[in-house]
Amino acid sequence: MSDWFLPQTERPWSAGNLVVPHVHGSNYFARLIEVVGATDEGDRIFITDWRGDADERLTDTGPTVGELLCAAVERGVEVRALLWRSHRGKLNAEENTQLGTCLNAAGGEVLLDERVRRGGSHHQKLVVVRRKGRPQDDVAFVGGIDLCHGRRDDAAHHGDPQAPPLDERYGETPPWHDAIAEIRGPAVSHVLDTFSERWDDSTPLDHRNPYRAAVHRLARMPRHPDPLPERWDPPPDAGPHLVQILRTYPSKRPRYPFAPHGERSIARAYSRAFSRARRLIYIEDQYFWSDLVADALAEALRREPELRVIAVVPRFPEEDGRLGGPPMLYGQRLAFDALREAGGDRFAMFDIENAAGTPIYVHAKVCVVDDTWTTIGSDNLNLRSWTHDSEMTCAFVDPDGTLPRQLRSALWAEHLGLADEDPRLPDPSDPVGLWNERVGAPGSRIRRHEPPTVSARTRLWARPAYRIACDPDGRPRKLRGTTTF
Repeated sequence: MSDWFLPQTERPWSAGNLVVPHVHGSNYFARLIEVVGATDEGDRIFITDWRGDADERLTDTGPTVGELLCAAVERGVEVRALLWRSHRGKLNAEENTQLGTCLNAAGGEVLLDERVRRGGSHHQKLVVVRRKGRPQDDVAFVGGIDLCHGRRDDAAHHGDPQAPPLDERYGETPPWHDAIAEIRGPAVSHVLDTFSERWDDSTPLDHRNPYRAAVHRLARMPRHPDPLPERWDPPPDAGPHLVQILRTYPSKRPRYPFAPHGERSIARAYSRAFSRARRLIYIEDQYFWSDLVADALAEALRREPELRVIAVVPRFPEEDGRLGGPPMLYGQRLAFDALREAGGDRFAMFDIENAAGTPIYVHAKVCVVDDTWTTIGSDNLNLRSWTHDSEMTCAFVDPDGTLPRQLRSALWAEHLGLADEDPRLPDPSDPVGLWNERVGAPGSRIRRHEPPTVSARTRLWARPAYRIACDPDGRPRKLRGTTTF
């Protein structure tokens, strides 16, 4: 076992895996077409998602998400999915219902799942494909890319023609940066465990709520799912990588039978990795707002005088209106100030833009620590992701360190406008200096990012809004107000 991982008693881990990161939604969607398109009668596909759009085109000419999955059902593939039902009035509810209705009509089984803590969401994104009699071809995808509008962008970052609603400064087709991990080997079974535990939860999907019950009836979805088929044996070894699947579940009532007090293995795993960091922590994150999360990084900066921390975030919040923006900016400023105080110029934050100068929305959730321990998942670096919503991340270690370094170098090459073979990428002597040097350089996409300071008057309401709505605490009551997860 790698010392970077949580103990086996907390979360299982496995050796013998092959992890392939896919950066950009277009790359992931093309790979998904290959994997799902190869399935045949008797194979199985399992999906969880925050949002799925049946009409999202996976390439310029299709197929759409609905067409790809319905075609698999028609070939005799067993397709089951758990989609977040979303709160009343939210767009996800309508879109996920449409995808569920489409697949259920074709013969699949899709459930709208609202078994979350009040104000929370099911934010996990996974796809598991199992091949009957061909376990060596089993594959799982875990990461931040939903099967929905806005995600199909590529390295040029012109955005997905099917654009999501976003702050107008991102343009009509917002450029979108994202990542997901493809996993082969025994860890595929650990990914499937997460799906199975939620599927087998005996709590009614509508939980005695008349509105939810009506939504399920309209979508022809049962209150209780059909039992899952008998599990097949785990896939055989496929590569050199060690993998630990981490999750977040809130403490709630009725309780999750598989996590009666919630689960915070993501939070504990990050805390463990930050405590072991010595040289470099590189982060790409959609939000990066939490003083509690920042405290763990600040402690590492104070402990290790040679440690550098680089973070890449969106330039603007997704909804930077008069009410939505200030709480988000307040939270990010808390984190920024804590890290700048602890590390000085050893901490740096950046955002990115495309060649036309349009800011790129950073939706990726990637963390690389000392080019050794790496995560790609659905979780953001905030209290909501660490305690309140359902989340899932793939943490992996390559025994010879090749994969984490390759992933980080590839991301840096794109952002900094450097050639893939640039000798400064694999082992930079001054990583923060390299980033600062590339600000405004030809081909570079990076800009320094410093969250604006929220005025004292605005803080009067932004601070409680941030604590209650943006970054709520889903830990058991006895743990709230502490640094314990």
